[in-house]
Amino acid sequence: MLGDRWGVTDAEVASRFACDDLVPAPVLSAWRGVTVEAPPLRVWPWVAQVRVAPYSYDLVDNLGRRSPRRLVGLAEPRAGEPFTTAFGRPQGEILAVDPGRQLTGRILGAVMSYRLEPLGPAATRLVLKLVLVRGRLLAPPVSVGDLVMARRQLLTWKELAER
Repeated sequence: MLGDRWGVTDAEVASRFACDDLVPAPVLSAWRGVTVEAPPLRVWPWVAQVRVAPYSYDLVDNLGRRSPRRLVGLAEPRAGEPFTTAFGRPQGEILAVDPGRQLTGRILGAVMSYRLEPLGPAATRLVLKLVLVRGRLLAPPVSVGDLVMARRQLLTWKELAER
């Protein structure tokens, strides 16, 4: 499908993510990935901070409020907590967490898993898999829209973690 892959390898696409256990028959699967020149311990706090802001295009999904450019000192995320804050309100739900390794949440009919894989002592692969629970007709525009938004999100976290 158009826009279903960006920055990922065939091996990453073939691998299992936490969202696969939660949505066994999605109408859309999309993967995004980026290599961050920082160890997972520096990348993880930014991923976990998705709870306070979406980190993509703030004008579109955060009512123009800039996502924080510094860590705000959150406790580790827990299943059952809101997944993110968008449009000035808590959105979605965290479904699964393996601190420092993966975060999975649900928002607006989609389930997404962020996974961190160390690449030696000073780099991390940050890979996102999004699955759409239902709405086959929505799959193409969701795939393209998510590509734009998720790409910006991952690149923003990369920039922040590499500082």
